[in-house]
Amino acid sequence: MDLSRVEDVKTAMKLAGIRPNKGLGQHFLIDGDSLQGIITAAEPNSGDTVLEVGPGLGVMTRPLTEIAGQVVAVETDEILAELLRRDAPDNLQVVCQDIMEYDLQQLPAGYKVIANIPYYLTSKLMRRLIESANPPTAMSILIQKEVAERVVASPGRMSMLALSVQYYGTPEIALIVPRDRFWPAPDVDSAVLKVKLTGPAFEADTRKLFRLMKAGFGEKRKQLKNSLSGGLNIGLQAATELIDAAGLAPTARAQELSLAQWQRLYLGATKRGLLS
Repeated sequence: MDLSRVEDVKTAMKLAGIRPNKGLGQHFLIDGDSLQGIITAAEPNSGDTVLEVGPGLGVMTRPLTEIAGQVVAVETDEILAELLRRDAPDNLQVVCQDIMEYDLQQLPAGYKVIANIPYYLTSKLMRRLIESANPPTAMSILIQKEVAERVVASPGRMSMLALSVQYYGTPEIALIVPRDRFWPAPDVDSAVLKVKLTGPAFEADTRKLFRLMKAGFGEKRKQLKNSLSGGLNIGLQAATELIDAAGLAPTARAQELSLAQWQRLYLGATKRGLLS
């Protein structure tokens, strides 16, 4: 049975007595080239442990077990998890659990992530993985195309999500996957986002750094000085001086700043005791 063909996917689910769960955002990828593209983007090899999130019927799981040394497949659907356990090879561990509750510390350092995740979970899961005490070294995730474009944005179109990912690594769009490559088809196109995690771009207390960034993005239509003034509960004069000391234009807005500029703001705010 070829689970990259919609007819075989429908047959497999019918035999198992299940249907796609819209509440869990289940959309099954039915294009062999796209499936191979997701796997290739993570560059797995025989020495790797791969965390697969949302394996579904296992269309990528079995090929992964033939490439990687160990595959840990975390699936929240009990029926799908049980199907994956049937005749599972020795290097496959199936965990039936919500990935947001899974203990990443169980994985060996240097693991990689391959995931076809529900759109509603994208930002939360990405932040959880990259900010973990045991982060992966690389991720290949199939997500909404619009979100992938936000992650790889450059100054002028930055967002909190883009800064969060780019602070820890280098993201790139490896492949565009049209909506008709799924069953049932979602309402939007998808993209394979490849992220190489190299460690923090600069040394910082991340709690304070992200508080600063969040304050800056608090009111998107406002200039940065006004957003920081309100978000950090400091006077407009103090915010203006902070921006000037960082060498930024008085009219700067949060989405225009690069990581290097956020670093200067962070150092200045820390020096002035503005971040508690």
